[in-house]
Amino acid sequence: MRNVNPRVLILTASYGNGHIQASHAIQQQFIKQGIEQATIIDLMKEGHPFLNKITTSLYKKSPQSSRMGLDYYGWSYYLTRETKHTALFNRSMQVLGRKKLMEVIHQQRPDAVVNAFPFGAAPEVCSTMGIQNFTVITDYALHSTWIHPFVDKYYVATEDLKQDIISKGFAKERVEVSGIPIRKEFDEMSFNRGALMRRSDKKTILIMAADSGAVSYIEEMLQMLLLLGSYRIVVVCGRNEKLKQRLELQYASFRQLKVLGYVDRIHELMSTSSCIITKAGGLTLTEAIALRLPIFIYKPYAGQERENARYLAGMGVASVSHHVEELSAQIQFLLTNPGLIEAVESRMIGLQKKHASALIVRDIIQTIDQQVSVSI
Repeated sequence: MRNVNPRVLILTASYGNGHIQASHAIQQQFIKQGIEQATIIDLMKEGHPFLNKITTSLYKKSPQSSRMGLDYYGWSYYLTRETKHTALFNRSMQVLGRKKLMEVIHQQRPDAVVNAFPFGAAPEVCSTMGIQNFTVITDYALHSTWIHPFVDKYYVATEDLKQDIISKGFAKERVEVSGIPIRKEFDEMSFNRGALMRRSDKKTILIMAADSGAVSYIEEMLQMLLLLGSYRIVVVCGRNEKLKQRLELQYASFRQLKVLGYVDRIHELMSTSSCIITKAGGLTLTEAIALRLPIFIYKPYAGQERENARYLAGMGVASVSHHVEELSAQIQFLLTNPGLIEAVESRMIGLQKKHASALIVRDIIQTIDQQVSVSI
């Protein structure tokens, strides 16, 4: 028997845009598959507004602090990476949001709770209340905060990540290699990238400079890349209007350089680019892989971004650099070697997991239906 009107609660947090984007991709899929009662809640923001304001502010400033040698985010990430070293830390994570989550569950009575952020409170609360709990890992490396014995099922990016979780004592049936949920536009655009690239008249280097850390190196990077001469360069500053105005003024005489602010249809811009220079967030990397867009990661921040960069570099789909001269040489080598571009794109196809959000939602709905059948 089908649960005709199931309710789903999706938990997220505002530490980087990736968790939010993944949550919305999952919500859109639930609605598309007929589940209209799929609600997203920023659990830290709702449960601990003051603490959330402080911690999200620290997170946003961490790239600048890291450049100055005060890498508190990286320290905390590696200190708590392995479960055996983090009993006290994980217990504190299980307390955060617990009260608010119980309030929301009593109000909404969800049939399933989906974690797009590692809230340790969620699996524990769900277990005591008889609710299925699903966790969607939005990076390419495992951290202890994602691991909880009461998670009913994990959805992960790669087979390697699945094996990491199995090694922690989970049955293989509880881990699905789904890929990371990305916006539907990227899944749709992935089929058209080849045609779009053929229409592009000039090789384009796309630079994502929206995060606060980019301010410290973007001018030096542009000066070096402009020496390459023949390429078009597009810089996306996001909502950093000051940086956009500064770069527009400084590089007004360079016709091959275009500076943009926030770009609503970023998938179209990425589809017509030859390569991308970006931070190593799980969602952005997955979007680039979906479009078979060669990736260059410059000075990855310590923590999950460094681990994402290491993994994808090891898979041969991303290049990592720590000096602008090194970055420039890597880009020049790639763009002047068509065979290398084809090899990178081929390896990206091997990593692609298309329509991840559709797979995840379909599996969750099936599990909810099975639970209803068993209870009857």
